[in-house]
Amino acid sequence: MLITVNGENKEAPEGLTISGLLQFLKIQPERVAVELNLDIVKKDRYGTTPVKEGDSVEVVSFMAGGVWSKSTVWTKSTVST
Repeated sequence: MLITVNGENKEAPEGLTISGLLQFLKIQPERVAVELNLDIVKKDRYGTTPVKEGDSVEVVSFMAGGVWSKSTVWTKSTVST
């Protein structure tokens, strides 16, 4: 079936759920949020929510970490670098 994932057309097997799609895409479900046709899908529904021909799926990854620059200055009302 043809679906859109993060703005790109992708061919995926028929009969997938959100969980199955994430597995097909090699994405860890615990590290993402999923939107199906503009609706956010709760994690406890990934296994029962079907993905159908023509659906639009957005997968947003959570990232941790970061580096503080020595030149970053925080003030009470503004941030400047």
